[in-house]
Amino acid sequence: MDTARVLVAADKFKGSLTAVQVAERVTAGLRRVVPGVRVETLPVADGGDGTVAAAVAAGFERREARVTGPLGTPVTAAYAVRSTTAVVEMAEASGLQHLPAGEFAPLTATTYGSGELLRAALDAGARTIVFGVGGSATTDGGAGMLTALGARLLDAYGKPVGPGGAALAGLAEADLSGLDQRLADVDLVLASDVDNPLTGPKGAPEVYGRQKGATEDDIAVLDAALSHYASLLGPDHAELPGAGAAGGIGYGALVALGARFRPGIEVMLDVLGFAPALARATLVITGEGSLDEQTLHGKAPAGVAAAAREAGVEAVAVCGRLALPPEALGRAGIRRAYALTELESDPALCMAQAGPLLERAAEAIARDFLL
Repeated sequence: MDTARVLVAADKFKGSLTAVQVAERVTAGLRRVVPGVRVETLPVADGGDGTVAAAVAAGFERREARVTGPLGTPVTAAYAVRSTTAVVEMAEASGLQHLPAGEFAPLTATTYGSGELLRAALDAGARTIVFGVGGSATTDGGAGMLTALGARLLDAYGKPVGPGGAALAGLAEADLSGLDQRLADVDLVLASDVDNPLTGPKGAPEVYGRQKGATEDDIAVLDAALSHYASLLGPDHAELPGAGAAGGIGYGALVALGARFRPGIEVMLDVLGFAPALARATLVITGEGSLDEQTLHGKAPAGVAAAAREAGVEAVAVCGRLALPPEALGRAGIRRAYALTELESDPALCMAQAGPLLERAAEAIARDFLL
């Protein structure tokens, strides 16, 4: 197929390959079978970890800031800037990757560093900030973030409440008058792949607390504390889609920072320039580490495939493991998926050899769709 133009727009394979490495391996495999094939790569992300890296791969400038990590100790966090648009990834400042192995702090982990990272983007002249939220170590409703941006959250004695979600049970006054005035002139887009409310059976503590080390008792404490917090800041916002994202940082952004929620992959496809790249393509290859039920609910491959289908371009997927039947893939706009576990059944080996296996999967795609 001499006129084939392939667009590789895949997310990372978590734990084994970055989105950039996925694109490189897929390209190498395609060219082994069809040496002259034209390939354009556009690594994608859905607002979670890897979002800044995807922006940098698309031409944004990588910047770094020294900020407060989830445990209160300093960490180096990256963000991305192009002209007056910044991409800020809360996981860079407040993510699980900043916790020592096996150590969690579900009640006290803070998003203060995420607020500092937003402030760094403002200092860099950003007028539009894409705020990717996901992969957090925190469940503080964005309280730390708001404090870093100038809010005063006080207890009954007029003292600042402590870090983390549990301390919000003692919140008596929320004074937002000192928030950074530049926020009023910024378009802050909350980019997330989850639309949970802040509290309740589908809220942040109940749905995501356990993966951050919370016990059942911790979850009850956090849910009650966040409910109290929301009663003072604005209970209506607690029910909005995305309020429960990243331990409730979505709520803080929506209620106090004037953020607007959009599905992360939609935002990122806009920011990364996906539409013009898609217009040049005759085949799209997307994917992520695990294609499963979660993929269908706002993850990157589903967003890429939906856009491809709307443009009339065929899409196939690569993945580490495949847990979706062909009919579900078809409904998502994915013609066929190529799983690495089909080439290597041992999960540990599959992850360790993900690069070479992905090249072999790409060779199969080339034989099936490009010859």
